Amino acid sequence: MTQPLLRAQHISRQFGGLLAVDDVSFDVYPGEVLTLIGPNGAGKSTVFNVISRIYPQTAGQLEYRGKDLGAVAPHQIAWRGIARTFQNIELFEHATVLSNLLIGYHIRSRTNLLSDLLFLPSTHRQEIAAREHVEKIIDFLGLQKVRDSMVAGLPYGVRKVVELGRALCMQPELLLLDEPSSGLNPEETDELVYWIRDIVTEMGATVMMVEHDMSLVLRVSSRVVAMNQGRVIAVGTPQEVQSHPEVISAYLGSEATV
Repeated sequence: MTQPLLRAQHISRQFGGLLAVDDVSFDVYPGEVLTLIGPNGAGKSTVFNVISRIYPQTAGQLEYRGKDLGAVAPHQIAWRGIARTFQNIELFEHATVLSNLLIGYHIRSRTNLLSDLLFLPSTHRQEIAAREHVEKIIDFLGLQKVRDSMVAGLPYGVRKVVELGRALCMQPELLLLDEPSSGLNPEETDELVYWIRDIVTEMGATVMMVEHDMSLVLRVSSRVVAMNQGRVIAVGTPQEVQSHPEVISAYLGSEATV
């Protein structure tokens, strides 16, 4: 049986008297799209923040590629092959799209300050590799027209795509997408469907996603984990979770159809 890429075992996260994540367990397998769903305040983004080490878990164990992730510092997460996007876009607004994407790639830098200052051959080779990789991401996401534009002047939907591009420039093995369709129009969401599929099939990444758009969830997810009030209430295929009574009650509403 395939070993999980990421394993969460009885994870909890407490803020004072609030238990935001309560005894949550799930596995993420290589090559799948695993989606967390649930109402606002269910604890989904807190789970993402625990995985990316913004918050340490209060209890439980988190493993990535069979190794404990709990002792990894937040700034080391990208080195381990994990990249993410955020609910609220986190970009350098007064830099160009190209510069933002290059920043994402430079997490892979193997040069040092001296070689950079002297622009030694190793630095030159790496700059060429960075440009080549970033240009591939620009082509993949259709960002050619805005590649030299300042991020601050771009529409919200385009900035969401730029943030996705920056995460992809990190060459992640595990890509965490926090509400990627938020603020996108229907056409942009349709494009997102194809991008997520291609990220898995062509780039070889595994995707874990928090998402409220059930149409998107049904179209791209391999499995779904439904949460409510910090706890997991259902795990299964999108169709299985969609029809689960607790999910209908807690998330979709008793009269909802998807």
